Amino acid sequence: MLSLPDQPDLYAALRASGAAPEDLSALIAGSPPAVADRLTAGDQGLLRALLRAGQGGPAISAAPQILAHLRAQSFVPLFRPDVAQSPTLTLLTNGEHPDMPPFSDRAFDAWFAAKGVPYGIGTYGEDRSVYRTAQFADRLSPERRTRHLGIDVFAPAGTPLYAPLPGRVRHLTYNADPLDYGHTLILEHQAGDAPFFTLYGHLAGTLPGLLQPGAEVAAGQHIADLGDWPENGGWAPHVHFQIMTDMLDQTGGNFYGVGHSSLWDVWQAICPDPNLILRLPDSAFRLA
Repeated sequence: MLSLPDQPDLYAALRASGAAPEDLSALIAGSPPAVADRLTAGDQGLLRALLRAGQGGPAISAAPQILAHLRAQSFVPLFRPDVAQSPTLTLLTNGEHPDMPPFSDRAFDAWFAAKGVPYGIGTYGEDRSVYRTAQFADRLSPERRTRHLGIDVFAPAGTPLYAPLPGRVRHLTYNADPLDYGHTLILEHQAGDAPFFTLYGHLAGTLPGLLQPGAEVAAGQHIADLGDWPENGGWAPHVHFQIMTDMLDQTGGNFYGVGHSSLWDVWQAICPDPNLILRLPDSAFRLA
């Protein structure tokens, strides 16, 4: 019978178990009650992705197809003027800018405005100390989710966003918890027969007036505006832009914005580099 013994890091144990994704229910049923309870509390789609990776396959079966599709496409800029053709400031968060207030501090707005650049860039994959709190933990592991799964683009509140590619509105949600996404848009797209998704977080309250769930969206269509405090979750105005190759078991119009460092290869398969769409130059991600 498949079983996992009780241990602090059930993610690592799952990955090393050799079980197949279709065995997850049996593995939960065969484990001690405390372990089964913890496993049941986790996102089952993430657990199946770990099992696929543990068997040496793609964590998300369709991810290679989706990545190949994205690399072959051209996209409409998310902002006008295009961030890729504009001056930017790389906004690293682990002491690289000693005088920079946190993104959740209203003093950040004046600090950024004084830099005199139209866009600030928060990087994909950055290990951010701000996320090392209980809000970013779960019962399966003591490890916090600290690796940023999106690219942040900072600009003034009210700045319009335009769809980089055609799609359909999958979710249009207000995620109201402090330091959550606030107004959030998730679009569904197709890579051949494989669906994938883009997420736009920290938006303005204009969102419900621009789109409705299920609506078709054309490339270049005005889809949202950057939100201000506090409608965007309590952050300096910016968009968190993210790609998902799978929605896992997240059905409520939200999705993980940060992942575990120890599972980074799995999270990269679930949420690949958003620069596949944004096409920003390397200079946007490093300090001058």
